[in-house]
Amino acid sequence: MSAKAKKELLFKQPLIKASEAREAGIHPAMLSYYQKRGLLERVERGLYRNTQVPLKMDFAWEELYLAVLGIPNGVVAGVSALALYNITEEIPRFHWIAVSHETSVAKRPMVKILRYRNYELGKTFIEKNGLKIPIYDIERVIIDSFRLLSTEVAIKALKMAFSSKHKPNIRKLG
Repeated sequence: MSAKAKKELLFKQPLIKASEAREAGIHPAMLSYYQKRGLLERVERGLYRNTQVPLKMDFAWEELYLAVLGIPNGVVAGVSALALYNITEEIPRFHWIAVSHETSVAKRPMVKILRYRNYELGKTFIEKNGLKIPIYDIERVIIDSFRLLSTEVAIKALKMAFSSKHKPNIRKLG
């Protein structure tokens, strides 16, 4: 694919990562130029919102989606994942994002970073309004809830999971 085709494809997306722009041959100074012209809006370091393409995301999940995209190789985990799967009564006070144990991530407001050694285990994607969100599968989320949250919250999540449309695989839980 040519650089021009990559650039055109990139500017059809609602969110643009600086790394994707670099791969498409767009210099960082051009991103600043597009931002000054009002074509891009800087969401956070390395992440821009295309003002010409609407972000078709539920308002409730928009900040979580932007947070997970803004963290390199971030994956939705913990209470945020339970809420996305709709298997908790808890309201996340901040976004729970998991990264590899070796990854260094700057502290961010409203984000709780979890560092996992077995980071790839259970990693999957769900689609919300046409956008792919990296998240751990329901089995990993339930097991992690027993490890990271109170027993009461974890048991409620387990019960809700078995009565929801996202039924966990018993063999994976064992």
